[in-house]
Amino acid sequence: MSLSPDMPAAAPLASLAPGFPDPVGDAQTTFRAVLDAMARPGRIARVTAVPGLDRPLSRAAAAVLLALADHDTPVWLDRVSAPALPYLRFHTGAPLAVAPDKAAFAVICDPEAMPAPDRFALGTDAYPDRSTTLVIEVETLSAGAAAGWRLEGPGIDGAAHLAVTGLPAGFVAARAALAPLYPRGLDIVLTAGDRLAALPRTTRITPEG
Repeated sequence: MSLSPDMPAAAPLASLAPGFPDPVGDAQTTFRAVLDAMARPGRIARVTAVPGLDRPLSRAAAAVLLALADHDTPVWLDRVSAPALPYLRFHTGAPLAVAPDKAAFAVICDPEAMPAPDRFALGTDAYPDRSTTLVIEVETLSAGAAAGWRLEGPGIDGAAHLAVTGLPAGFVAARAALAPLYPRGLDIVLTAGDRLAALPRTTRITPEG
């Protein structure tokens, strides 16, 4: 899905929401939070560095992109997240990817309408890191034994539990269909408010309840 026909016009600088108050320190803190979430799937991190930004990106989603995106990482935006383009261009310099498989990062603010996983870049056997990282906005994130998913895989001692609302019914099955392609695949960051959790491609999800 290309955003070119409906690309928002450049916003006046005064109307753009602020980025990190401490660009270097906050970017480093957020980067470490994302790395820790990737290393410990199911663990929820909180990101509070981005002030006053709620729509279309949550604070956590905005912080992830401010910390990770730059002029070398094309970002694909779905229809709901498209109004964030001027903000991301100004604060990160990241170019717009006009197709999901051209993106280093894809921002999904409407999970029900998200493209199928195989429409994103999955990397190659030789370069699995050349894949798209999905930043998906969900309604809620919580962890604990009574949660809705059982997570297993590298970085998890036994099992972890994560409850997520706001994803389409077929999300778990569609993601699982990529497992035979490993080391190709997709890494995912789920965001809700100031919370984030990661689902590396190596994490197995079993719905509970």
